[in-house]
Amino acid sequence: MRKPRARSGRSVTKNGIAGAAALLGAAALVVSAVPGQALAAPAASDPADVVPGTGTSTPSLVDGIREGVKASGSAADAARGHLADKQSRYRIANPGRDLKPVRTTTAGASETVRLQQKHRGIDVLGGQYVVRMEKKDGKRVVTGTSGKYFTALTADTKADVSEDLAVKRAVNATLARLAAKKLDKNAVAAARGAKAERPLTGTARGLVVLPKGTGVLAHHVTVRGADPATGEPVLREVYIDAKAGYPVLQYSAIKTFGAPKAAAKAGGAAGAPGEGKAPEAAGQHPGVAGSGVKYDGTTVELGLYFDTARGEYVMRDHSRMWESSKNVLSTWDASGKDANEASGSWPEGIKEFGSKGPQFPKEATDSGAVDAHWAAGKVYDYYKKAHGRDSLDGRGMTVNSLVGVTFFGMPYVNAFWDGTKMVYGSGDKEYKTLSADLDVVGHEMTHGVVENSANLVYAGQSGALNEAIADYFGNAIAVDAAGMAMDHPEAGLLGGSLCRTKSPRECAIRDLNDGATTSKNFLGVGFANDNGGVHLNSTIFSGALWDIREDLGRTLADRIAYKALTEYMTPLDGFTEGRNAVIAAAKALKVSAKDLNVVKRSFNAHGIVPNWEQALGVDTDRLFGKLNTADTGVGAGGGWWAAAKSNDDGTEAYSIWAGRTDGKGSPKLISPNDGRFHVNPATDGKSVVWEAHGPAGVEVLSRPLAGGPVKKVYATTEGLRGVRVEGAVVTFEVMDGFGSRHAAYVRTGDKEPTWVDDRKAELGSALPSIGGGRIAYAKVYPEGDSFRMGVEVLDLKTGAKKLMTQLGTPETIGQTAVTGKHVYWLADEVVDQGQTAVRRAGLDGTGTVDISKEKGDDALYAFDLTASDDAVTVSAQLPDTRYRNETMAKLWQFGTDGARSRVSCNRGEQISAAAAGGKQVVWTDGTTGYTDLVTRTRPAGNCG
Repeated sequence: MRKPRARSGRSVTKNGIAGAAALLGAAALVVSAVPGQALAAPAASDPADVVPGTGTSTPSLVDGIREGVKASGSAADAARGHLADKQSRYRIANPGRDLKPVRTTTAGASETVRLQQKHRGIDVLGGQYVVRMEKKDGKRVVTGTSGKYFTALTADTKADVSEDLAVKRAVNATLARLAAKKLDKNAVAAARGAKAERPLTGTARGLVVLPKGTGVLAHHVTVRGADPATGEPVLREVYIDAKAGYPVLQYSAIKTFGAPKAAAKAGGAAGAPGEGKAPEAAGQHPGVAGSGVKYDGTTVELGLYFDTARGEYVMRDHSRMWESSKNVLSTWDASGKDANEASGSWPEGIKEFGSKGPQFPKEATDSGAVDAHWAAGKVYDYYKKAHGRDSLDGRGMTVNSLVGVTFFGMPYVNAFWDGTKMVYGSGDKEYKTLSADLDVVGHEMTHGVVENSANLVYAGQSGALNEAIADYFGNAIAVDAAGMAMDHPEAGLLGGSLCRTKSPRECAIRDLNDGATTSKNFLGVGFANDNGGVHLNSTIFSGALWDIREDLGRTLADRIAYKALTEYMTPLDGFTEGRNAVIAAAKALKVSAKDLNVVKRSFNAHGIVPNWEQALGVDTDRLFGKLNTADTGVGAGGGWWAAAKSNDDGTEAYSIWAGRTDGKGSPKLISPNDGRFHVNPATDGKSVVWEAHGPAGVEVLSRPLAGGPVKKVYATTEGLRGVRVEGAVVTFEVMDGFGSRHAAYVRTGDKEPTWVDDRKAELGSALPSIGGGRIAYAKVYPEGDSFRMGVEVLDLKTGAKKLMTQLGTPETIGQTAVTGKHVYWLADEVVDQGQTAVRRAGLDGTGTVDISKEKGDDALYAFDLTASDDAVTVSAQLPDTRYRNETMAKLWQFGTDGARSRVSCNRGEQISAAAAGGKQVVWTDGTTGYTDLVTRTRPAGNCG
C-alpha cells in the first residue's frame, strides 16, 4: 500500500520531485494511448462480444462464446490452439511460439490459462493473455478471453548496452532519484564512508520489451539497499534502454499499508520471492487450540503448536493446511528488528511468538501478536471458504507474519507485503501495532493473492487497481467479521481500529465510501509520486466495488470481484479494463439483467466509463503537448523554453526542442537524432545546453538557438545533472556511484571543468544555479571535527566566494537560485517535521530571511525552486495528513512583498518548473494523464 509520510518528511519530499511525470495513459503503465496499427473489427459472422484493445489488433476482452477446442493435451496447449484457430479474431500470428504458459488454475470444471507474450523470445512487460475454458468428459469449451497482446511490436532485440552497464546506470538513476534536489548532511557522511560498500546494489533480471508503440528493448534491473540520507529501505524496478542506456521507466516495488496521519516512518520495500526465506517448520507434533486476547479485549482462539525443542506453545498453525508439513500460518516476534532487515530478507535470530501455556499472556496482546495470528487465520479462511483458494498463491503457501519491526529503533507505523511475507510495524503512542486491524491484515494478504493471479503492476492505473482490490477484500473481510451492515457510516473505513484514542473516522487511512470519481478526484502524476497515484486514485475503483457490494450483497459482489481478478484481469489493466473485467465476470456468473445494470451503474457513478480521461480540464496554456518523457526537466530564459520530447507512442529516444514562451511560432528541434537520450535542457534565450546519455557515458552538449553546430562541453561516465547556462558559462554537478556530489562550471574554450570545491576532500557541493555573472550552490564544508552545510556564491568575474549567512544549522539544503538581486535556497533544519524553509539573502550574503518559514500551519514541504528578479516559484506539497490534490506537487509563487499564491489550480502534478521572466513560469503538468509543457504568466490565486 501507500509509502508512508515519514516523521522526517523525507519520503514526502522525495516522492514529489524526480523528473517529469511519465506518461499515464488510459490503460496504465507504459502502453501508448495511440494505436500502434489499425485495429481490426471482428468479422460480421463472429458471434463473440468483442471489446477492442488499445494500441493493438488483439481484443482486450472476448465474451459470450462457447467454442470447442480442437487441440488435445494440456490446458495451455488447448488455449493456444483456440487462439490459433481464431486468428482472424485475435490477430496473434503464432500463439505456440509467442505465448508462454504462466499458470493454469482450476475451479470445478472451469480452467483459466494465463499466457505470457514473447517478442522474438523476450518477455513483453505486461503482455499477458487469458483464456477461460470449461472441461467436461475430456472435452474443452472456450468461454472467453481477455488481456493484452501487443500486435504492433517490431523492435530489434539485440542490446547495444551491456548488462553490467545497465546495472550501473540503474543504480545511478536510483541514487539520483533518492537524492532529489537536495544536499543532505547524512547522505554526504554516508558517501564519505561508502567507499568499501555501495549503499545500493543492482540485480539484472534480463531483457524485456516495453510495449510502447513498436516496442522498446530494455534491461530490467532490481535495485535494492538503503537510502544514503535516511537509511530507509529501497527497492526499485528500473528499466534501462538497451540501445542508449537511459532509464526509461522506474518505480518503487513497495507495497505498504500507508501512513496513518503523519505518524509513520518510511515503508519497507518489496523483496523478490525466494530471497531471504523463512526457516522450515519443525517436525510434526499435534496441533493445539490455544487462545489470546486481542487489542479490543476479545478473547479469541489461536491455532498453536507445541515446540518440543523450546518447550513452549508457539504461534504456528498447521490446522488449516495439514496436507503439507511445511505450509503453515506462523507469527514471528520481530521486535527490535529494523524494517530494512525484514524487507526482502529474513531477519536473523527471530522466533515464533511462544508461551509456556496455550493461553498467551498480556505481552502477546500488547505486541500485536495475538491480532496478527488470529487475523491471518481469518483471511486464510475467507479465501478458502468463499473462493476455494488454498492460501495466497492458491497452492497452500506458508503465511508468515513478522510483528513489531521498528525504524532505527524508533516507532514504525506501517505494514507491508514483500512478496513472501507480511511485516507489521511496532506502532507508537497513538497507533497500535499495524496488525491490530483486520482490514490491514486482509489488505496485505490480498496483495499476495493479486501477485499470484492478475499480478497487476504496482504503478499508475494498474497499481491503483491493485490497491483498490486489496482495499476491497481487506474491508470486506473485516466488515463481515465484525457483523457490520454495509450501510453503517463506518463500514467503508480502512484502518479505523488502529488508534488508541482517536475515533475510527479520525484514524482511518481511506474510506471506500468517499464518493471519489474520475472527473472530480483523479490525479495525474508521474511514477516518482505515489508510484503514479496508486493510492491517490485507488478509491475511485474500490468505491465502485464497494457500491456493488452494498447493492448486490456480500456474497455475490465478492464472487464477481474475485472472478474478475483471477480470471479476467492482466498485469497492465487500468480502470476501463477493470470495469470490463468486472462486468464480464458478472455475466459469466449469470447475474440478472437488473443486477448487471447495478454493476454498470456503479462504475458510471464513479466516472469509470470509456474515454473518461478526456474530460479533465486545465487553467493553463499548453506550449508543447504529450512529451511522453520521464526523468527529465525543463529550461526557460530570455523568452524561450527548452524541453525533451519523445514521439507519440514513446518509442523514440528523447530529443530536445525549444520554443518561445509567448507561444508564438513553432517549436524547433535542437538536438541531433543520434539514438541517444537528450534530456534536462537549460536555456538563456541565446543557446540551449543539455545532457546526452548514450552507451559510452553522458555528455553536456550546447547549441545556439539561432542555429549552428552542436558542441560538446563536457563528458563523463558518472552521473550528471543540474545543467544551467548563462552566456559563455555552463554549470552542472556530477554524482558517482557512492553518492558523492560535486558542482563545476565550464567556460567556452575550457578543456577541463573548474570544480567549485576540492573533490579530494570528499565533502561535496551540488544544486548549482547561475545568474547575473554568479554561480550559487549548496556545499558541505569542514568546521572543527565536524562539518556544516551552507550556500555559497561564486563571482565569475572576480573569482571571489561568499558564504551566505544562515539562520540556523541546516541538515539539508535544497535547490539554489541566483538572480541579479538575490540568492534563494531551501533549508531544512528541523528534520523531524519535514517542512522546508524558503530562504533569501542579498548577493553579499547578508540580510538572510525566510520568506516561507519551516515551522507553522502554512509551512511547505518544498523540494525545488526557480527564480526571476520579480518572483520565486517553489515546487511544494502542503503539510497535510492525507493524500489529496493539495498534498501533491504544486507550484507556489512568492512576490517581492512575500505574498504567496498558487501558480495554477490544475489538479495534476506540477513539476520541473522554470522561471521565464517576470511572474511567468513554465512547467510539466500531469493533469490530463499525459506530460504536457504548460505555462501561466501570472499566479492563479489561492485555489480555494
